[in-house]
Amino acid sequence: MSHPSTINILISNDDGIFALGVRTLANTLALAGYNITVVCPDRERSATGHGLTLHRPIRADMVEDFFDPKITAWSCSGTPSDCVKLALSTLIDTRPDFIVSGINHGSNLGTDVLYSGTVSAAMEGIIEGIPSVAMSLASFSSREFQPGADFACRLIQQLKEHPLPESTLLNVNIPPVAADAITGVLLTRQGLRRYLENFEKRLDPRGKSYYWLAGELVTEIEQPNHIHLPPEIPTDVQAIQHNYITLTPLQYNLTDVASFEYLHGNQWLGNYFN
Repeated sequence: MSHPSTINILISNDDGIFALGVRTLANTLALAGYNITVVCPDRERSATGHGLTLHRPIRADMVEDFFDPKITAWSCSGTPSDCVKLALSTLIDTRPDFIVSGINHGSNLGTDVLYSGTVSAAMEGIIEGIPSVAMSLASFSSREFQPGADFACRLIQQLKEHPLPESTLLNVNIPPVAADAITGVLLTRQGLRRYLENFEKRLDPRGKSYYWLAGELVTEIEQPNHIHLPPEIPTDVQAIQHNYITLTPLQYNLTDVASFEYLHGNQWLGNYFN
């Protein structure tokens, strides 16, 4: 069994360097004995997806007196993916054993993962071949990050003893309840969330119009089947409603196997070039 002091963890997020979620996560892991480096955006960068900064400089500054003294922390002017790239290539000398992104304030369930900066920061780690975890608290109002941080300590040790398959990201959502109210931990498949998109038109002080996106979550959506997994396996969207911690393995390879097989067996595709 590896001792925590021999395990190096890089932490990032999309809520920004001074968010309570990342502070709780980093301090808890540091107190458990892990070697922690934090590199986060200098401000909230939610829903930035896997965006990168290409047309302006990226600045990074050390942050003191916010995290546990044993933690090295950096504030970065870029996106969550920028933070991980910069950390791995420039800011840290030792390749981390794990990358943990979060704890995000608000869930990342179902199709949210396609927009999430939190998930994208962790996905950047998977692209670099580093086991990675994205963690989110499934509430925008709750500030109970400690149960999720405590779970992260146990999860990291389990992943060290039982490594994931290569190129697998664990997307973890924590129910916004006290630790003793958590039902358990459940392995889930990715579900579906839909929003009613509403762009509200407003006027600025100079009388020019602008638009503000205010999406409303559509509840009670029928969850889709998965081509490789039986329908009785719950989705993350379903399981979180019953106060389970959800663990959903994700990958960056988005190839649609069913459509590939359909196209591969379709004669028109081959005949098109003849």
